[in-house]
Amino acid sequence: MPTLSLDFAADDSITGFRLQRLEVLNWGTFNRQVWSLGPEGHNALLTGDIGSGKSTLVDAITTLLVPHQRIVYNKAAGAEGKERSLYSYIRGEYKSAKDDLTQSAKAIALRDSNSYTVLLAEFYNQGFNQRICLAQVFWLKEQKRNPERFFVVSETPLSIAADFSNFGSDILELKKRLRHTTRVQLLDNFKAYSSRFRQLFGIQNEQALELFYQTVSMKSVGNLTDFVRLHMLEKGDVESRIDDLRHNFDNLNRAHEAVLKAKEQIGLLAPLVKEGRAYIALSKTIEELRRCREALVAYFAQHKSELLTSQIEKLAIDVERIGQRLERLKEELGQLRQQQEELKTAIDDSGGRRLQTLEQEIATLSKERDQRQRKEEEYHRLGEDLTLPQSRTADGFYDNLKAAQALLGEIEPRIEALKQQEIERSVDLQTLRREQEQLDEELDSLRRRKSNIPRKNLQLRQAMAQSLGLDEARLPFVGELLQVDEASAEWEGAIERLLHNFGLSLLVPEELYPQVSQYVDQTHLRGRLVYFRLRAADARGSSKTLGADSLARKIRIKPETDCYAWLETQLQKRFDYICCADLERFR
Repeated sequence: MPTLSLDFAADDSITGFRLQRLEVLNWGTFNRQVWSLGPEGHNALLTGDIGSGKSTLVDAITTLLVPHQRIVYNKAAGAEGKERSLYSYIRGEYKSAKDDLTQSAKAIALRDSNSYTVLLAEFYNQGFNQRICLAQVFWLKEQKRNPERFFVVSETPLSIAADFSNFGSDILELKKRLRHTTRVQLLDNFKAYSSRFRQLFGIQNEQALELFYQTVSMKSVGNLTDFVRLHMLEKGDVESRIDDLRHNFDNLNRAHEAVLKAKEQIGLLAPLVKEGRAYIALSKTIEELRRCREALVAYFAQHKSELLTSQIEKLAIDVERIGQRLERLKEELGQLRQQQEELKTAIDDSGGRRLQTLEQEIATLSKERDQRQRKEEEYHRLGEDLTLPQSRTADGFYDNLKAAQALLGEIEPRIEALKQQEIERSVDLQTLRREQEQLDEELDSLRRRKSNIPRKNLQLRQAMAQSLGLDEARLPFVGELLQVDEASAEWEGAIERLLHNFGLSLLVPEELYPQVSQYVDQTHLRGRLVYFRLRAADARGSSKTLGADSLARKIRIKPETDCYAWLETQLQKRFDYICCADLERFR
């Protein structure tokens, strides 16, 4: 963790970060107004009667620097138990009274659960002219004893009157205003808050804050040695160090024994050195003989090559002799083929052509015979399917033909009806396919886009933006800028149904309204499009205060949008509905 450089203040008595100013609002009995204590970086003595609030201010400083669950409040006044708590300080409980009904003690408080508490301390490092402000804001919610809170670390001076007041009744407005303040950081848990201010103060160890807590309200020290040992020195782990020494001694002892064992092994292995050298010499001899054996392959291959070359020369002579013989045989074959042609011509002249014609007629009639046989088999098969009698005479054939024509007359209306049904089913199939394509396109569009805006509306906006030469982001739909708060997820369905039409509305900035309006008037949109003109006057906030269960409080607006103020105003005006969890409250 980086730390700050050394301080170089002119006066060593105020070196480092020192408390300049402490402010409290609605803390204990300091009620209704801002109470301030200003030591200006010097040592201060706080005196007063019993019950005047000395321990209350000390507890305020402790609360700013120490985790709340570790604080024993009112310890500066000698309290050992939980006489006071963070809840009692926020409520301003100052005495107890007996309840007439229960006869039990009941705390009397200065404030109800609608108030809020602010603790603020400013620290100044004169050596570097650096100021750090720490603040914590508490409020009670839904009658819970554990208060809500957030933490502030600022590198610029803050005050309760200027920065933590006049924000209305909603704490969220205060947080929103602080987030827009320069060099101010808001944190939601003490761990991150403590880490941040310790980094700015140059405190590297949390033990320093623990020591601060032990000494800030200390009245007496029983044993100074025990106090220093427990709170100012880090704990020493003697047993682990002894275990480490034992472990190291065991390692050294085992190493020594290993050395002695190695020396003994070396002595036993000395005769092997001589045998090893003899083995190496013998291995070299074997390797040389192996290389000689491998060289024999090349030697015999050379002799084989010489023999094969001689054999190839002899075979080449044989090939030439056989080639000449082949040429003579080809000449003889040509003469024989010529004689064959002469014999064919002689046969044709002696009646051979009539034999060829008869062979062709026989082949043609064989094909016709086979075709008629196949048709006869098909005729008998169709007759069996129609339960007609088998007949091989002409009269039987014509009788079957008349019976088949009568059956055809009966079947034709059914065939026409089936064809009509086929056409109707085909039309229905085409309609269903178009619907499926539209659904597939809608599903694909839903997968690719982040919002639930229908594809048709998105296409309307896309066509408008392309025609006007605008970026689609400048014409957002309301639904793209709103989201149901995660804490109100059970109301998500009802809220989406109620805001459906409003979410499909297009938001048009003032400077783009003439172009959009002209485009809508001149274009056939083939659909319904609702759009709002974003006037500055319409973005002024409503004067009424929203209830805790208002629907408008359960909706979050996209923070970085330019339409934030307009949407917030419209939600308050148009959708200030009460979310009732049961029928009794609804009635």
